[in-house]
Amino acid sequence: MKFIKGHNRTQISLFPVSLEHAIDEDNEVRIIDLFVDSVSLEDYGFKIEYVENGRPAYHPSDLLKLYIYGYLNKIRSSRDLEKECKRNIEMIWLIKALKPDHNTISNFRMDNPKAIKKVFRATVQIAKHFDLIGGKLIAGDSSKFRAQNSKKNNFNQKKIDHHIAYIENKIDEYNKQLSEADEDKKEQIRKENR
Repeated sequence: MKFIKGHNRTQISLFPVSLEHAIDEDNEVRIIDLFVDSVSLEDYGFKIEYVENGRPAYHPSDLLKLYIYGYLNKIRSSRDLEKECKRNIEMIWLIKALKPDHNTISNFRMDNPKAIKKVFRATVQIAKHFDLIGGKLIAGDSSKFRAQNSKKNNFNQKKIDHHIAYIENKIDEYNKQLSEADEDKKEQIRKENR
């Protein structure tokens, strides 16, 4: 019986594939990269200037790309993001093969909560600009017609405000989950060191 055989891992390729060619042209990481590179991070409140003493810092744009990728792919802990930086080809491409540790990722999130929230708001504004979402308020004249639209599918300003609050809550919940995941590990390490 015939089987499909994989490549020999020790075989050297004559024409190696570059990291650029390993990621498809329509992959979502290219959009993340383009978006973050087009945003002025300083205007959103990210700290750009660092002192020259000690080890160089990671650029906030690389860590923001990492954070957005984790958000889109439901990666909740900084330790899991650290693992993805070493094994996920999309992540390796996105942050140019950098390997920040979980403390760096966690500190970035804790140091920039307002700036990160502003970036998420900017994504909504860009989606509005390209007509990917509506954002228009439509009101009726209280005429009653039999229709297929349920109460869930119509919106007024109160529902829109409620939905915005829901989204804000989801972002805060996501940050809380990341924080709890990081704190759990710190408590476990403290207990082991005692």
